[in-house]
Amino acid sequence: MSHNYATPLTPEKRLARVLSRIPADWPLAIDRQPDHTGTALWRARLTPPGHDALDWTPPQDTMVDALEAAWRQARALLNDGTGARGTVKN
Repeated sequence: MSHNYATPLTPEKRLARVLSRIPADWPLAIDRQPDHTGTALWRARLTPPGHDALDWTPPQDTMVDALEAAWRQARALLNDGTGARGTVKN
């Protein structure tokens, strides 16, 4: 019987992992705003070189979730092959 000795990622390890994947020359914006109940929610957006700033991510419970969503959004833009450009939204 095999054993899995992998440890789950802590929030700190998740944050380090996603930050290590985002190239240093990509501007990153992080925002935290309260929702209607007063709970702080996070959102983020990236600006890949040669593109406009992408849309803000939907509000997320944690900063790392917002960063991961922004990273997935940027990768999808760069991998779609259409050369589509992101739009700036506040």
